[in-house]
Amino acid sequence: MHVEKWSNCLLMIKEQIPEQSFNTWFMPIVPVKLEDAVLTIQVPSQFFYEWLEENYVHILQQAIQKVIGQNGKLEYSVVMDNGSASNQPYMVNVGGNKSGFNKSRVNGYDKYKNPQFMQELATDSNLNPNYQFDNYIEGDCNRLARSAGFAVANKPGITSFNPFMVYGGVGLGKTHLIQAIGNEIKRNHPEKYVFYVASEKFTNQFIDALKSNSLQEFIAYYRNVDVLMLDDVQFLKDKEKTQEIFFHIFNHLHQSGKQIIMTSDRPPKDLSGLQERLVSRFKWGLTADIQQPDFEMRIAIIRKKLQADGILISDSVIEYLAYSVNTNIRELEGVIISMIAHASLTNVEVDLELAKTILKNIVSHIDSEVGVDYIQKTVGEYFNISIDDMKAKTRKKEVVIARQVAMHFAKDYTNHSLKSIGYHFGGRDHSTVIYALQSVSDMIDTNSKFKYSIEELKKKIKLKAI
Repeated sequence: MHVEKWSNCLLMIKEQIPEQSFNTWFMPIVPVKLEDAVLTIQVPSQFFYEWLEENYVHILQQAIQKVIGQNGKLEYSVVMDNGSASNQPYMVNVGGNKSGFNKSRVNGYDKYKNPQFMQELATDSNLNPNYQFDNYIEGDCNRLARSAGFAVANKPGITSFNPFMVYGGVGLGKTHLIQAIGNEIKRNHPEKYVFYVASEKFTNQFIDALKSNSLQEFIAYYRNVDVLMLDDVQFLKDKEKTQEIFFHIFNHLHQSGKQIIMTSDRPPKDLSGLQERLVSRFKWGLTADIQQPDFEMRIAIIRKKLQADGILISDSVIEYLAYSVNTNIRELEGVIISMIAHASLTNVEVDLELAKTILKNIVSHIDSEVGVDYIQKTVGEYFNISIDDMKAKTRKKEVVIARQVAMHFAKDYTNHSLKSIGYHFGGRDHSTVIYALQSVSDMIDTNSKFKYSIEELKKKIKLKAI
């Protein structure tokens, strides 16, 4: 009788949800018994129970009441970690008052240890040992993120920085920072399971788990880590089922005092295609951004890299590289590696000419080697205006002209968008940049003295690009 009743419930449920969801969450359920209008079903785990209750309780309620009657009730018999079913089922009255899940009866679940998974976690955290705090250069662009990351590394899961999200553009050091946190935690807390995974790999693992009927192992794997680092969380966009599974893993880890660390290419408020409930949880802890490194920091990065490789080059070459590559740290390091390799293989000295040759082969547009920093410095010196004034909100005529001229050259000699150029000038919007470009063009046409100044500045800037 109980098998027949449950089969009738399944027929109703199947009409209301997608086939994949039905196969995942209802096919594994086993009907146990039916007594006094109470249908007992066996589910594989506590997580399975919680998922049903959060996502399908109303569908279950409708099915039970229609098949068994208005007094119909549902009992869950949850399979414990040793594979046996619980002797004491957990009552849930889907007809109205839902009882809480008695977690005291499943003490063994949170202590679940699958030897195979745990061994993998303990031996392979997917961390690159080269990513350390010692070789992560600190500057104005990343000071908050690095300081908070170091605090997390010392007290994972204890600080208020949980979750800890780092966001910023490509190649600015987000992955380096969170893996440095992971390596530091493993050093200070060797008993903790630390795990790093890219969001795309997480998604693929989830899909593979569904295909191989190993979803419970997948869930148990992630629910047992002490520190979870998810890289590039923005790639979960529009992956509804992956977001759902991560939502529940996130909740379990957070409620258990485990540390969650994530990276993204944008702040949580700008993450489109993610469930609102997920984004709201990303805001629970600390969100810190990493910006493009300034000129001084780029010099520090170059020197640190050269020092690590035991290479000595002149300050003029270092400054040229720092001026020329202002996009991100990854590209800057790539140029350094290429330059050192070229010098070693051809047995030539690392000088300015070699640096320029390397850059011409790597950078798609040589003019883009001239950075906004250099343009601001050159224009500022010519007009006797400081870079700080150029970025400030002052409307003094001499400052405005210098600022507009610098924007003009930034448009001509870099690959930055109008929005990005405005950002480098005190966070101004693209319409301000458009106005500046038009103003400079008009003054060139109407003021011969100003035109001469532009020609002189152009020579100085082009000299850097040769």
